[in-house]
Amino acid sequence: MSGPLTGFKVIELAGIGPGPFCAMMLADMGADVVRIERGGSPTDASRDPLQRNRRSVALNLKHPDGLAAVLKLVEKADALIEGYRPGVAERLGLGPEVCLQRNSKLVYGRMTGWGQDGPLAKAAGHDINYIALTGALHLIGPAGGKPTPPLNLIGDFGGGGMLLGFGVLAAMLEATRSGKGQVVDAAMVDGTVALMGMMFALRAGGFFRDATGENLFAGGVPIYDTYQTKDGKYVSIGSLEPQFYAILVQKLGLDDEQFRGLGVESIEDPAAQARWPALRAKLTEVFKTRTRDEWNALFEGTDACYAPVLSFDEAAQHPHNVARRTYVEVGGVMQNAPAPRFSRTPAAMPQPGRKAGIDTEAVLRDAGFAPEQIAQMRAKGAIG
Repeated sequence: MSGPLTGFKVIELAGIGPGPFCAMMLADMGADVVRIERGGSPTDASRDPLQRNRRSVALNLKHPDGLAAVLKLVEKADALIEGYRPGVAERLGLGPEVCLQRNSKLVYGRMTGWGQDGPLAKAAGHDINYIALTGALHLIGPAGGKPTPPLNLIGDFGGGGMLLGFGVLAAMLEATRSGKGQVVDAAMVDGTVALMGMMFALRAGGFFRDATGENLFAGGVPIYDTYQTKDGKYVSIGSLEPQFYAILVQKLGLDDEQFRGLGVESIEDPAAQARWPALRAKLTEVFKTRTRDEWNALFEGTDACYAPVLSFDEAAQHPHNVARRTYVEVGGVMQNAPAPRFSRTPAAMPQPGRKAGIDTEAVLRDAGFAPEQIAQMRAKGAIG
């Protein structure tokens, strides 16, 4: 492996969604991440990008020898990440108090939806519930319609796994100075609210409406929206600034006086806002006169803030994404390339996820277990 985190050791207590995503990000950057499986993995790891770039160990955490093996790995780790409900790791004997006693420099990262405390801390939930409770879901969807789940990107991955990765890295950096570890409580509700920082700024400035689909970045203005084309596909425009809006109307031939001065500055002008319905209707009409490819030829690469709305497969084939190798193929599976990019310590090409438990003996040997000890553990059922 290569990357800026080469030399750091991380233990991942296997879970789903945001925890593995965080582990993938750390492993992509070169950290030696060991994934601890409690049993067999329900998925084919080689086809799951979230399990790439790390070794897999299968241990029975309810067996004292299996638990002891994990704690021995903890002694040489820089960080541990887990995504159990509050109290589960403690019941397993792997809570932060026990682990920090073994390794005072350990960063103990905890990933939950609701957080480690609060009235809902121990309740079940999913991304949709976490973003619903924060006010984020309420804002997303068509105006006058119901809130629409925006995939599980906001809670699980942006407000969850990415937040945990940031917290773990911040704590590891601090540990290099203080020599002391700590617990990182990463909650998806907290992360989702953090992602809405700009919404608080818009609200304070009077540019915010607490309603579904009526805000600047939620389709509430006609110049930040999607439009259907002649062939039934869609394009996106974000021509907010006056200079970008001027390019849009010039290329669309909208010379009518009623369409002038309707860039982002019109948000503060009630008289201008009254002309938005006419502009939206005109944009809807005009974009249907050409195919998406024809609009691409006219707009792509200009400062009109335009892009075609691409399908998953189309996005991987777009010339810009191809040139930057934003998508890569690993073991026959299309997936995300490591990001961000580094000039001096670039990340290596990802390696497919490994079969659950395939690295158990190698990892235990590295930790100091003798072959006969490993054989005894297997015979006792401590190894999954």
